[in-house]
Amino acid sequence: MSVIDDLIAEFAPNGIEYKFLGEIGTFTRGNGLQKKDLTDVGVPAIHYGQIHTHYGTWTAESISFVTPEFARGMRKAQPGDLVIATTSEDDNAVAKAVAWLGDEDAAVSGDAYIFRHSMDPKFVAYFFESERFQAQKTVGITGTKVRRISGTGLARVRIPAPALDIQQEIVRVLDSFAELEAELEAELEAELEARKAQYAQYRERLLTFPDDGDARWTTLGDVGEFIRGRRFTKDDYVESGLGCIHYGQIYTDYGTSATSTVAFLNPAMSASLRLAKKGDLVIAATGENVEDVCKAVAWLSDDEVAVHDDCQIFRHTLDPRYASYFFQSASFQEQKVKFASESKVVRISGANLAKIKIQVPPREEQERVVGILDKFDALIADIAVGLPAEIAGRRKQYEYYRDRLLSFEEAVP
Repeated sequence: MSVIDDLIAEFAPNGIEYKFLGEIGTFTRGNGLQKKDLTDVGVPAIHYGQIHTHYGTWTAESISFVTPEFARGMRKAQPGDLVIATTSEDDNAVAKAVAWLGDEDAAVSGDAYIFRHSMDPKFVAYFFESERFQAQKTVGITGTKVRRISGTGLARVRIPAPALDIQQEIVRVLDSFAELEAELEAELEAELEARKAQYAQYRERLLTFPDDGDARWTTLGDVGEFIRGRRFTKDDYVESGLGCIHYGQIYTDYGTSATSTVAFLNPAMSASLRLAKKGDLVIAATGENVEDVCKAVAWLSDDEVAVHDDCQIFRHTLDPRYASYFFQSASFQEQKVKFASESKVVRISGANLAKIKIQVPPREEQERVVGILDKFDALIADIAVGLPAEIAGRRKQYEYYRDRLLSFEEAVP
């Protein structure tokens, strides 16, 4: 901060002038670029949706292109311009911006503005992330389901306009902060992945038994039966009643086992449904890819639960959590591949699941293995919960310093 303080003392001893964005630049709306127009090579192109999903504060490379012929009719961002996504369903995401720092012009889609200005481009892009900008932009946001802001609304936002040397020093500091934050996030995520890999290795060892031991090889069909669930839709949900498990929720809301559901149905529907009992496995038999299909959750509540028709209920004689852990194992994953039918979605039938081979040790050994794996599972869950909290805390710290660096005493005319 001392370098910035020294620069302010030299160039702006009486405070920093604030200007309207409309005073320092112009807003030009992009035009006519749809996702179907994008190519893998050609003239750089930025679609407004990509600003929300792919770009950070600045970029020197686009992830998409258009043909030179198509680009001739497009409005383009020049190096140093900001490209601003003007629409979103979320007010916080309206006016998310990326500074274009490529070597050539980039075509820009509609629902985005090109801001051509006279300041350091990264300084302006960082300002668009600041609390001061977020507070000012809300006045200009309109719309109901889709929220948007116009160039006129953006032009009314006031920005501190220090000398270029001060802008560049602030950018240097914020770039360093951003790099450190990215490195920390990568380290934390790498640690979680390493722990998951370690856990997976232990799980495989615990679920693998010598052929001459007490564990016997058999098929899932020999130790249980597969029962397909019955149809219900999300429109059938009520606030409380008969617990139900939709196949999609197994991917998003459930772990190895569960004793409660996130959704409910009217109990009067129970006669037309198929219900899982305590100890059953509920298996998502439909998925978007082979890797994910057949994720399973052991149902451990005394209450029965309705199961969706894109699921299989596995009623068996195993320890339920042992069975659920087996469905996560490399042995199961390798075997299921040959039974998956792939089209737009991936499916595996109950008849094919019944053919999958499993090693079944005595019940006491199953329980011993489950006890160990439960502890590993809890450890990984704690890390997975703590990681986002740690990252969020670091981001808050970064945002605090960014907002401080972009806040100046305003010069009095």
